[in-house]
Amino acid sequence: MFNLNLFKNIGVPLYLLIYLIIPYSAITQTLKVDFIRNLENSLNARDLEFIRNNFRNDESQNIAKQFSKIINDFPDSKWKIKRFKSNIPNKDILKIKVSGEKIVNGEIHILESNFDYLFSIVNGKIDEGIIKNLFTTIRNDDEKIDISFKIPDRVLTGSTYDIDIIINKPLEEVIIAGAIKPHQVNSFFEQEILLEPLAAGGIFKITRAPSKPGIQIWSGIIAHPKGMITFTKSIDIVAEI
Repeated sequence: MFNLNLFKNIGVPLYLLIYLIIPYSAITQTLKVDFIRNLENSLNARDLEFIRNNFRNDESQNIAKQFSKIINDFPDSKWKIKRFKSNIPNKDILKIKVSGEKIVNGEIHILESNFDYLFSIVNGKIDEGIIKNLFTTIRNDDEKIDISFKIPDRVLTGSTYDIDIIINKPLEEVIIAGAIKPHQVNSFFEQEILLEPLAAGGIFKITRAPSKPGIQIWSGIIAHPKGMITFTKSIDIVAEI
């Protein structure tokens, strides 16, 4: 059986799960291949000056601060960026993947985050950026836990939908703990997730979408004898699909 107190000392604060969600502004006038390559290289080279020069001035300090948090927690993190065709007028999309590793108490914690960055361009710099389709995990189980995440990318306003986090091969007579919680974009730093024993092989939740369009964010934890998995998923709440 695992020791739940280990989670309290894991050294990976909850904000690691969701710092990539903060909707900051983005990048520059033309999305040519060279520019996307330069952006990717600047992130991997920790070139904050490049970021400051290509983001709106009123956002550049916040961007640098948030980027520094990622680098501080996962110093070897790597960024991969691709352009994605947008069907929304005056909007562009970048598909971004961030991966990294960190050793805590002798255990390797692996970060994997994938998200789309939707933005417009104002005065030659990227503005009005928002992150969509975010899915982030941090895990220290060396992928020994066979787990499936069934969380929708988008749902209708006011609709009922399922969230299923399934451990495909649960261990008999072993207590598995976990929890999942919705977060408001402007208040998640103040919230905590409390672990509870799971009676079934995972987390199974039926919930209702907010009545207004926007983004709903879920963060959760699975604590298993083979390791722990923390995850964050964003869901688009839309008026029509």
